Amino acid sequence: MTTNDQEFARARAAMPGGVNSPVRAFGSVGATPRFFVSASGPRVTDVEGREYVDLVGSWGPAILGHAHPAVVKAVQDAAAHGLGFGASTPGETELAELIEARVSRDGVRPIERVRLVSTGTEATMTAIRLARGATGRDLIVKFAGHYHGHSDGLLAEAGSGVATLAMPGSAGVPAAIAAQTLVIPYNDVDAVREVFAARGSDIAAVIVEAAPANMGIVPPAHGFNAALADIAHAHGALLILDEVLTGFRVGTAGWYGIDPVPFAPDLITFGKVVGGGLPLAALGGSAALMELLAPLGPVYQAGTLSGNPLAVAAGRATLAHLDADAYARIDAAASRIADAAASALAAEGVTHVVQRSGNLFSIQFAGTAPHDYDTVKAQEAFRYPPFFRAMLEQGVSLPPSVFEAWFVSAAHDDAAVSQIIEALPAAARAAAGAEPV
Repeated sequence: MTTNDQEFARARAAMPGGVNSPVRAFGSVGATPRFFVSASGPRVTDVEGREYVDLVGSWGPAILGHAHPAVVKAVQDAAAHGLGFGASTPGETELAELIEARVSRDGVRPIERVRLVSTGTEATMTAIRLARGATGRDLIVKFAGHYHGHSDGLLAEAGSGVATLAMPGSAGVPAAIAAQTLVIPYNDVDAVREVFAARGSDIAAVIVEAAPANMGIVPPAHGFNAALADIAHAHGALLILDEVLTGFRVGTAGWYGIDPVPFAPDLITFGKVVGGGLPLAALGGSAALMELLAPLGPVYQAGTLSGNPLAVAAGRATLAHLDADAYARIDAAASRIADAAASALAAEGVTHVVQRSGNLFSIQFAGTAPHDYDTVKAQEAFRYPPFFRAMLEQGVSLPPSVFEAWFVSAAHDDAAVSQIIEALPAAARAAAGAEPV
């Protein structure tokens, strides 16, 4: 038997930092990464044979629970017919049709065509290229703390892993490319109006997380997304709604379907849930806009693995089993856990808020609810590492960063939820005793 420490040492000798995605290194929580070898339902098992209740869920895709039988069977059946063909398959069309049908509100379906890609980064990168191609403009507006993948123009003031590493951006991004992205405060309609008043004729699109989940959960202010759409459209620009995290996670039609104020995005990007745990993402919009993509239009995008048959099989099976009952179970479990976390922290006198967007939630160690990146960064983030470690010691695997959302699945039954709730008091005590580093 090997240990997590041994595996991490081996990994560091083979890969930068021992990981293939920075947050996995556990750098901000002061612990050794767990190396998982199996998962089932709401639980994961590491190389030492220790089992944990999981609240990461592969960062969202395991919405039905790990290794859901129907999803596994769909992938196995697809693999038996070939791992990939470099050609079109009926499954791609079926998944595109599912996406188009699900994203609906009050009879409006904003997605008439879908392009499948392999990652969320690819989806947002393609959406931006498409917006520039459609408008003939170069500038993109994004919001501080929003993470839209790691393409060059979008890493300025990004959240999630970049916030965890305390990096304002990334080396290797040319200044000329960074200058094509205008970064403004989130939830500030006046800032949106001001940037359009100054540069409106040069702005191709605004890109926004539908309900931000990469700087912790910071819900959009009432009507904010609708205001974005109105302002962008008044200046001939597009609205790109990033639902890589929220799409099919917070409801049948993602955040688009549950935002309190209806609005009209031009392009929507998806990832995580839509691939059921395999590498798959998508973007969609009107036929007129999407058909500017090659081979019909002048905006080029391609990918050898786009629409991989195993990935689309996993996505179709996942969406097929995400019915009203599944969402009700997820919502109920998320509410129990979020409420219990708030109660445990309050009992220990820890300053905190638990912010929610649908069934996504996170703890912010702040006296008032953060509403933008600056207020998120001002929280007492030093309280999270001991909180995290205490939960891990009790067999609960949380996201290894205070800047991430907690992910609950339809498989989080009473036993799993009870184990999480029972672990919270000790974790709250650890947070209460934390000191600034």
